[in-house]
Amino acid sequence: MQERVFFLAALGLAASIAQAQLLLPPPLQPDELMKAVTSEVIAVLKRDVAAGQRTDVARLVEEKILPLFDFQRMTSLAVARNWRGASPEQQSALVVEFRTLLVRTYSASLSSYRDQQIEYKPLRAAADAAEVQVRSSVRRAGSEPMTIDYDMENTPAGWKVYDVKVGGVSLVITYRETFAAVVRDGGVDGLIKALADKNRQAAPGVKSGLPAAAGRTPS
Repeated sequence: MQERVFFLAALGLAASIAQAQLLLPPPLQPDELMKAVTSEVIAVLKRDVAAGQRTDVARLVEEKILPLFDFQRMTSLAVARNWRGASPEQQSALVVEFRTLLVRTYSASLSSYRDQQIEYKPLRAAADAAEVQVRSSVRRAGSEPMTIDYDMENTPAGWKVYDVKVGGVSLVITYRETFAAVVRDGGVDGLIKALADKNRQAAPGVKSGLPAAAGRTPS
């Protein structure tokens, strides 16, 4: 009798879970995800301008943009073969500093936003693809459109960006060349210090209002 009750209860629980899953919206495709976040960020910038408020750009980046990125993979790709020779502590420090560097980069990009138009291209990938490239174009007054493409991977936590290509130039490859030179001179610890020094020199708390999906390659 108890076994039957337990079995029926288990069936009821399974049915409840299945029903709940049916009610959940399907996960966004990578291009839809980037478009949605970009639209949300632009809406915040425009709202603050209309209200005469200064946008807390650093907070906007932290809350809306950074969750889209796989910083572990980005950092490992940028550090390249030197990543394998780094200790777990050094790897963690590199991820923290690289993440901080990208916060500064995107904050500067958002601060320079002046109503540019962002267009996302149709996604060209198989339905079951584990990695895709989301392509976009930024239209700027008086300038040629700028292409910004995002290499994304389908992870257990959802679609994540692991590289950004601005005008065909890879952010990861750009940093890889710079990082390799620093490591040759001062080792992995030298790279960590160089990144930390650069982050400390950056002006804190950039304020006011390219959108989430329209950053630029940092200097």
